[in-house]
Amino acid sequence: MKIGVLGSGDVGRVLGAGLIGLGHEVMIGSREPASDKLLQWKDANGPRASTGTFAQAAAFGELILVATLGTGTQHALQLAGSENFNGKVVIDTTNPLVFPDGGPPGLEVGWNDSRGEQIQRWLPGARVVKAFNIVGNNHMVKPDFPCGPPDMFIAGNDAAAKESVSALLRGLGWNVIDIGGIAGARVLEPLCILWVLYAMQTRTRDHAFKLLHA
Repeated sequence: MKIGVLGSGDVGRVLGAGLIGLGHEVMIGSREPASDKLLQWKDANGPRASTGTFAQAAAFGELILVATLGTGTQHALQLAGSENFNGKVVIDTTNPLVFPDGGPPGLEVGWNDSRGEQIQRWLPGARVVKAFNIVGNNHMVKPDFPCGPPDMFIAGNDAAAKESVSALLRGLGWNVIDIGGIAGARVLEPLCILWVLYAMQTRTRDHAFKLLHA
């Protein structure tokens, strides 16, 4: 499959490399597609790796992964062109975090709305699935924990889109838990804050979530 990744930060590069490892072709879209870090990423990941603008990556992808900074997401989607998302599965990995001076992280939007729902509204022709937002990028691909694979919660309105995303997640080493429609992003995005607070308290990034069943 051809996958377009919007965003050249750690999340985009890590997931892009992981998806190439599963045999997919990946183009990372960025405002600076010829930056040193992207050229290094491309060289490290071989002929299935490429870079381009946001619009080029969105047009390239049969599936599109949004891995932008939360505050820059809407602008990146505008640069990518909404027509390039029509009918496609879009994975939203973003978190609308804000970091007030001297305080814990908070949400730019939340409780009665979410970034996942906003992206679905901004891209009405796309099939948006929230995923990957509840763990650090160092464990997004093939997470290895003593108690076994952690769980990735997903949310989206389209059942077929969620199955496509679930297949990718399982290939990357995750158990998958579907919590329903895209409004479920209202609870998944605050889970990122829980992940961050524990990281700050313990000074480690080596943790993930697991749902236990009786």
